Amino acid sequence: MTGNNPETGGQGKSLSSEEWFHRLSTDPKGLTSTEAAQRRQRYGPNALDEKRENPWVKFLGFFWGPIPWMIEAAAVLSAIVGHWVDLVIILVMLVFNAVVGFWQEHQAANAVEALKKQLALKARVRRDGQWTEADAVDLVPGDIVRLRLGDIIPADVVLVEGEYLSVDQSALTGESLPVDKRTGDEAYSSAIARQGEMVALVTATGAGTYFGRTARLVSTARPVSHFQKAVLTIGDYLIYLSLGLAAALLLTMLVRGEPILTLFQFALILVVAAIPVAMPAVLSVTMAIGAVVLARKKAILTRLDSIEEMAGMDILCSDKTGTLTQNRLTLGEPALFGAKDAGELILAGALASKAEDRDAIDLAVLDGLEDPAALQGYQQTRFVPFDPVRKRTEAEVREAHGHGFKVSKGAPQVILELCEPPEELAHRVEARVNEFAGKGYRTLGVARQETGKGWEFLGLLPLFDPPREDSAETIAEAGKHGIQVKMVTGDNLAIARQTAGELGLGTNIHTAGEFFGDATADEVIKPRTAAAVETAEGFAQVFPEHKFQIVEALQSRGHIVGMTGDGVNDAPALKQANTGIAVSGATDAARAAAALVLTAPGLSVIVQAVETARTIFERMNSYAIYRITETIRIMFFVVAAMMVFKFYPITTVMIILLALLNDLPILTIAYDNTWLDPKPVRWDMRRILTISTVLGLIGVVETFGILVIAKDWFHLSAEQIQSFIYLKLAVAGHLTLFVARTRKSFLSRPYPAPILLAAVVGTQLLAALIVGFGWLVAPIPWRYVAFVWIYCLVWVFIEDRAKLQVYRHLELGGRHHRRFLGRLQESLHSH
Repeated sequence: MTGNNPETGGQGKSLSSEEWFHRLSTDPKGLTSTEAAQRRQRYGPNALDEKRENPWVKFLGFFWGPIPWMIEAAAVLSAIVGHWVDLVIILVMLVFNAVVGFWQEHQAANAVEALKKQLALKARVRRDGQWTEADAVDLVPGDIVRLRLGDIIPADVVLVEGEYLSVDQSALTGESLPVDKRTGDEAYSSAIARQGEMVALVTATGAGTYFGRTARLVSTARPVSHFQKAVLTIGDYLIYLSLGLAAALLLTMLVRGEPILTLFQFALILVVAAIPVAMPAVLSVTMAIGAVVLARKKAILTRLDSIEEMAGMDILCSDKTGTLTQNRLTLGEPALFGAKDAGELILAGALASKAEDRDAIDLAVLDGLEDPAALQGYQQTRFVPFDPVRKRTEAEVREAHGHGFKVSKGAPQVILELCEPPEELAHRVEARVNEFAGKGYRTLGVARQETGKGWEFLGLLPLFDPPREDSAETIAEAGKHGIQVKMVTGDNLAIARQTAGELGLGTNIHTAGEFFGDATADEVIKPRTAAAVETAEGFAQVFPEHKFQIVEALQSRGHIVGMTGDGVNDAPALKQANTGIAVSGATDAARAAAALVLTAPGLSVIVQAVETARTIFERMNSYAIYRITETIRIMFFVVAAMMVFKFYPITTVMIILLALLNDLPILTIAYDNTWLDPKPVRWDMRRILTISTVLGLIGVVETFGILVIAKDWFHLSAEQIQSFIYLKLAVAGHLTLFVARTRKSFLSRPYPAPILLAAVVGTQLLAALIVGFGWLVAPIPWRYVAFVWIYCLVWVFIEDRAKLQVYRHLELGGRHHRRFLGRLQESLHSH
């Protein structure tokens, strides 16, 4: 149904507003809720039709690809040589891998879909004669919407009321500069309102919009993330290792005259069991489940892979207003200059405000009126909203008896410049502004202009925004997590220092102009400037383009930077930051550019999000270590044992059982309790591969030890030795997971999550029953089952001790490396 929109026939430009209203059977008061519901039935939702893949086709796709082909080839070889039990078990493994892969992808997709719903665009729409907020997906042709600074235009519209709207439609038309639109002009869905405010009539929705008609022609490519690179690095390492060892095994055993088909079947299954087929899915599900947890904490991820950047963030550049402060502005005692009393000054400020925009400053000024009914004697005939460039609002007002005038409110220096005051007045105003700033007050200048005359400066309205009660504590908590918080504010230096002092941020606050002057965002930042930015504790009088430069300077010093923002002009800085954070109440454009969108105010939400991200990261890290360890342990042992002892230490069926029983507990690792690293964390391939290799090689020695015991002490038959080795690999594998999941002793807190513990114990009992009762394998006496358990428990303490020594060695080496780099940097800067 979507897309049966009223045809414009390319003649939208030639239609007047009245003709548009007539064509769409609506009027400036908008539609009723009943009419909107009827039109939604007719036109469909305001969204592009998503091509949804048939779940059966998706499921069958898991039987197609390099890994499934290898399993299928092994199944065919089993059938050819008549190993029917092997064939059945191999087919079970094939289906199991497909079911697990499909289920994990389904889980991740559901989590992402839930997050997307929470990030759905909103629109201000007039329904039943009242302005209200609605989901953009519910808009229909004929709706009346209000567009303002920072909005992503939710549908194709024609502008019907207001002064102007500066629209960035570069993503749609390729125009590099914003385009000014006025009454009667069309604006397209997905363009961004950069300046101004207008009322518009929706003319087309969904697939019927300009964006909808061209979207299918456009595809975008995103760079490979650090997370994807890490997964590829680990995957490649294991694949090359497995294939190399399998090739060596094949060549050696063929020379010894082993049956070629049986050998190929065994080698194929060995490689399949060693390669981490499920790793991308396990890590994606771990991130998706973590993202759902974050959403419950009022922090919504827009990209799953941004978890890694959040976990590694070491500097957070935080907005002051609304994040460090309560964003609950209250009006102080006004300073009068041209106004005869406080009532006249506040009234002028209120007339330069617009209540329906729900702007915090406007609402504070309107709340300052002693009698709100005083506004009823005036009519706003024109209103120009605040934007970050002009830094003021302006309104044309008409009194009930017809007298007209203009009022404006905004940054004191901007309003003063408008009034062109004598030097003495400018000095007096500046002194009062500084006096207010010293007490932590922001100030608004207010001016009035009578027809045919110049602007008159009426006075200053002080506004106080108290710090949030939890801000100082949260900043201290962030410091414990290795995150330095730097305040970034558009307020003047005195206010910034006052607030920073109250919050314990330090007073080494500088104006952004001291570092960047009039430099553009394209200009290369000098090393000395970057070093000065790094040592600053906060920045005042910051413009949006400065935010981008602050991020770039800190990144050039090797930091992973988080940056908060809420406005349309913050979007470039949010994109440039490693973790762009759109704060509560941010514009659509800021939300679209950010990696994290907050739905609750305050810094504590960000700190909680970082803690959660580090927990998720630790889960992924421990899984990666475990998986590499298991591949090294199994591949090296099996290949070496076959070369040295000239027999199969485990059978094809046992390898498949190992793969199945090892994968079941791994599905629960996304819910595990993990140690919270007090410092920022990053993928460290050297550490992961070193720990994995050490644990893997210890496992090889451990398994050879039990092979010798079974062969020379217990004098078991070849089939019983295989069962003995199978049980040892199954038990030791999961015990290694407990070793890999923490950097401390495996007996220390946090203990494994109950669901992980239950999965491990369950699969271990099953492995013991398989060898005890001889299901699909040769049975061994229960005393030998107990011996294997005791043997593995002794070795797990040896592994754990070795792990702690390796971590200690790596940490010591890392400290020496950091000291060396620090001295090198100091040397370079001194020159």
